[in-house]
Formats: sequence, C-alpha cells, structure tokens
Amino acid sequence: MNDLRAELTESVDEAEWNWLIPHAEREAVVVVTQNLNLVEVGEAIANDNISSVQNWIRQQMIYKPSPHQISDWNNNDSKRFKALIVQPYVLIQECIAA
Repeated sequence: MNDLRAELTESVDEAEWNWLIPHAEREAVVVVTQNLNLVEVGEAIANDNISSVQNWIRQQMIYKPSPHQISDWNNNDSKRFKALIVQPYVLIQECIAA
C-alpha cells in the first residue's frame, strides 16, 4: 500500500450530516456510491486521475447530492456517512444500517 493510500485510509471517518452541512453549502460534497471504494476514489482525485473520475461521473457513481437528497438528510438527524476529505472536496458514502 502506498503512502497516500495509507494516509487516506486512516483519514476515513464517520460523520453526521449536520457536520457536513457547511461543506454542502459550499458545494464541496461528493457522494460516492456503495459499489466504489471511498479510498480508491479519494486516491484517484488526489492523483488527478481524470479518466477514472470522468468515467465514474459518467456512470453516476460519484456525483453532487441533489436538492432532494439534501432535504431528506436535513430532516434526518441521525443520518451518518463515511467521510473522506480530499481538498477541496468531502467525499461521502452513506452508512448502511446492518
């Protein structure tokens, strides 16, 4: 595992939606679907891997949250996400209840 991947892996944390609202307001939140690895996406963004990132965007595997999603999350105080900061973005992935 390279240093960047190790650093990103250690940086993944859980966050409540309330903590992410300021980032959403500056349009820095990027949703990562469940079928992608959050760290791999962060690594691709950090390394400017444009082809991978563009492919994920085309396939709607990474995207900006819709106003409807944001509204739903604003109404759910207990909503939690896995989060990873890769400046200037905050990558999030919904936590799935077991």
